[in-house]
Amino acid sequence: MTLKVITQSGEKKVQGWDVGTVHRSLWPVAAIEVYTSKEVDAVNGTNLRLKCTFSSSSPISPLLSVTWNFQPEDLSSHEPVFYYLKEPYTPSAGRFKGRVTWDGNIERYDASIIIWNLQSTDNGTFTCQVKNPRDIDGTIGEVRLRVVQKVNFSEIHFLAIAIGSACALMIIVVTVVIICRHRQKKQQEKTIEVAGTELTSLLLKISDTD
Repeated sequence: MTLKVITQSGEKKVQGWDVGTVHRSLWPVAAIEVYTSKEVDAVNGTNLRLKCTFSSSSPISPLLSVTWNFQPEDLSSHEPVFYYLKEPYTPSAGRFKGRVTWDGNIERYDASIIIWNLQSTDNGTFTCQVKNPRDIDGTIGEVRLRVVQKVNFSEIHFLAIAIGSACALMIIVVTVVIICRHRQKKQQEKTIEVAGTELTSLLLKISDTD
């Protein structure tokens, strides 16, 4: 096979190499590292920022791409969530239509997105893949999302009332104990005072008799 390669010195012909070999010889492939949280819990109905950062041994390329995919808990086929190549592309169909926005900054090696209005059907694994030619191989970040149900207002209200009632009862009990002890102390002091007065009177009578 003869392949024409354009170099700075002009056109050259390379025989016996396939395209992949020539590509690897001209553009050494390095690994790109992608970092995400392993597991995230979020409340149903809220918004969540799925953080994804990366490191690359090559300068940021204009052809850098970011691909977010989703696999439900039932391990069915992957679904597209988001794609970035020079600009963000959101899905035009599927469960994430209108619910995903770009929240990253390529210059800061940030490929994060925001999922709006989380639902129980969003339980599953999100993957973040970044390709930065010449760095096209490397790790793929995975985030396992668990959406928990929102606590009902009635439950929160009941809990607040229970805690408030317990605190109020405790304050009342402590106050009653303090008042009782204070009265008991006053009564003891009064009893001692009366006994002292009676004793003094008795001594005076004895003295007068003598």
